[in-house]
Amino acid sequence: MAVASVVALPMAPQPPKVTPPSLTEVFRSEESPLLRYAFGLVGRREVAEDLVQDAFMRLHQNWDDVEQPRAWLFRCVRNRSYNYNRDHKRETLTDPTIQEALGDKEEAGPARPSRLGQEASDAVLAKMEAAGTLHLLMGELDERDQQLVRLKYFEGQKYDQISEAMGMSVGNVGYRLHHVLRELADSLRRSGVEGATG
Repeated sequence: MAVASVVALPMAPQPPKVTPPSLTEVFRSEESPLLRYAFGLVGRREVAEDLVQDAFMRLHQNWDDVEQPRAWLFRCVRNRSYNYNRDHKRETLTDPTIQEALGDKEEAGPARPSRLGQEASDAVLAKMEAAGTLHLLMGELDERDQQLVRLKYFEGQKYDQISEAMGMSVGNVGYRLHHVLRELADSLRRSGVEGATG
């Protein structure tokens, strides 16, 4: 008669289980970055807020199926922004400030349709996408570099004014701005934004 013997082998240690974040935690950590991203894509704060709210509502509905909530939310906001821009391109393209920037100085309206064709709407969408990407990249800069760019390009200050405000030498202001702009241009090129030169 054969006797079966059982040998107990030690079990490999189980990795600690990582608790997935709650919907509330995802909301707290991702709402502001999503709002900035959406605003960069659509250019209107109210619309960006609606798109982000819609994305969180959709995430709530699909919570059990979503493995990476952050990526899912950004993809949802991107897709909803593209849909919004596509569905509202007449509103966007008949905006006089955009028409002027694109060279169509005559007023468009129901009586005279805009001469801006598909190329113009593609150009507007490309500019909006580039602005959104740039906004995200700006958010990745350290606070000092963000402040330098803000003072120079959003507030229009001169190097000596920035130097005084930041406690840096004028030469260092120019050096840092040059390198920050080069880094942003390189990042834009890697992101596929055309026309980004260093």
